[in-house]
Amino acid sequence: MMNSGDTAFILASAGLVLLMVPGLALFYGGMVRSKNVLGTIMQSITAIAAVGIQWVLVGYSSAFGPDLGGILGDLSWVGLSGVTSEPSTSYASTIPHNVFMIYQCMFAIITPALITGAFAERTRFSAFLLVSVLWSILVYNPVCHWIWGAGGWLARLGVLDFAGGLVVHLTSGAAALAAVLIIGPRKGFGREHFMPHSLPLTVLGTGLLWFGWFGFNGGSALAADGIAGTAIVSTHLAGMAGLAMWTGIEWVHRGKPTTLGAASGAVAGLATVTPAAGFISPPAALAIGLLAGATCYTAVNLKSRLRLDDSLDVVGIHGVGGLLGSLCLGIFASKAVNPKGVDGLLHGNPAFLGVQALGVLVVALYAFVISWLLFKLVDLTIGLRLPAEDEVTGLDLSEHSETAYNH
Repeated sequence: MMNSGDTAFILASAGLVLLMVPGLALFYGGMVRSKNVLGTIMQSITAIAAVGIQWVLVGYSSAFGPDLGGILGDLSWVGLSGVTSEPSTSYASTIPHNVFMIYQCMFAIITPALITGAFAERTRFSAFLLVSVLWSILVYNPVCHWIWGAGGWLARLGVLDFAGGLVVHLTSGAAALAAVLIIGPRKGFGREHFMPHSLPLTVLGTGLLWFGWFGFNGGSALAADGIAGTAIVSTHLAGMAGLAMWTGIEWVHRGKPTTLGAASGAVAGLATVTPAAGFISPPAALAIGLLAGATCYTAVNLKSRLRLDDSLDVVGIHGVGGLLGSLCLGIFASKAVNPKGVDGLLHGNPAFLGVQALGVLVVALYAFVISWLLFKLVDLTIGLRLPAEDEVTGLDLSEHSETAYNH
């Protein structure tokens, strides 16, 4: 039966997840050079429209529509046909179907926006828009159906993902790696220091992301209940632990802790706990956050040795975090915490860790291969990269004829 409390909670959670998009825009915008801040913000903000329209027209139906062989939803809900204010027979039976749809829409929007950090400061706006829409159709929607859709083949195998470690963070991280390989490094990479132009903006973005993550993970319970509370507690504890671990390691490794490190560590902890948030105990959430801080710090520092210009650390934080968190779910999951879940390795079920590893492997390979082909196709047709002179001028003037600061 419809529950007004659940409905209000998921509506509020949808708003919180939407708030993460401008939060991400500020988080990324502060880390680029001043000549690229508006162009970077623009990529996140316009994803709300570009991906959102795709979601209404075909995305929701292909991700959550009636199952076609475990691979994709059919198109019977195109244009939201049949998506009414009555509860769905397949999803979230205590809230209106259209509320479930709009909540999931916010996840679809932020996922391609995450990828933009990998190719920041050097990509044409038109190419970004085209890639975002096509990537949502070819990568996000199918993976979403495999894991969250009724009848999805990975879900039938027992793969779990509470709020998007696989569906959101691993897909965007794999796509980010493909983008970096196709687009190449920024002009001057390895010779110049690309310093963040406004770390206060990045910290503000971190705060908005952290706040929004309570809706991202807590709302994924799809009810205002104890599991939502568990997810929110786990989210906060992992964010705290990630921040503490990253800052501590950086302090020892580099001699001084940094604001950028604190922000990065918090986001690493938040991203890594996402797949497990509603299935684990508070001590497990702390452990995952600590592992995230250490592992993602190592991954981010490794990119310079590999000569990969992942501008804003999407692979090292979101890709590695999504992978690590999905495996940690296989270790720490407890039916005592969530009876609808599964016991993990530490609770006597090593087979579940194997299932999660299979999910990680499948999603990472699929997202990387399809993303690589898509980026390559767009690059060969309309071109991904800014002309060299426009890259020197900056995105703000060359792509949008405006500046963030009037000096």
